[in-house]
Amino acid sequence: MLVLFVAVISFSFLSLYQYLLSSPYMRLEEVKITGIEEKIMAELKKTHNLNADQSLLGINLNELNREIEKHPWIRSVRLERRFPNTLIVEVERQEPLAMVVMEQMHYMNRYGEIFKKVEGQDPIDLPVITGIPKDTIKSRELLKNAVHVMEILEAEAEPWSLNQVSEIHVRNNDEMSLYFNHLKAEVRFKWHHLAGKLDGLRKVSKHLAKTGKIEQINRIDLNYGDGAVVSFKNS
Repeated sequence: MLVLFVAVISFSFLSLYQYLLSSPYMRLEEVKITGIEEKIMAELKKTHNLNADQSLLGINLNELNREIEKHPWIRSVRLERRFPNTLIVEVERQEPLAMVVMEQMHYMNRYGEIFKKVEGQDPIDLPVITGIPKDTIKSRELLKNAVHVMEILEAEAEPWSLNQVSEIHVRNNDEMSLYFNHLKAEVRFKWHHLAGKLDGLRKVSKHLAKTGKIEQINRIDLNYGDGAVVSFKNS
């Protein structure tokens, strides 16, 4: 008797589910996408058939989530059914912080994650990170060190801000070199010491500019106590 009762209940639920799947009251009528621009919205709707007249209840959210996150400009997505007729798609867009040279040029976000190869019409007005070994655990650590440096420079005023950085070269585990658009010289430092060295960099650069020697320098090395060692170009 119990088995028959369970079978009846299961059949009833299955019948109800099948009815809801085909019910016009559960048809997908609106897809609300936030966090990305119109071009990518249109791509998602077309690629994943989100404009079709389908059952909202029948959409596999886990599968759809995985498929949407394959898009190179999407870092994460949150999906929600809003019954009876709406699908909510909240997107976290990838935002490039720099371009990384590792055989080919790739975008890196502010989490130190490589997420897309730089192609044809992609924007390239970003600092370039060089000296990173290809696809190793060590490379991920070095990229996070570079992000730390960039975050410090984001808080700086011109001309020492991140906007003026053309290249960050990773020399080894500790040392990096900065190249600024306004300074024709290498600035060498240990990545975890940069915050405490910027005031010294400003002072020595101001002195070199005042004495007319700023165009003659080859390197400013900040790895010397509280000061800096300046190397000049050969005459």
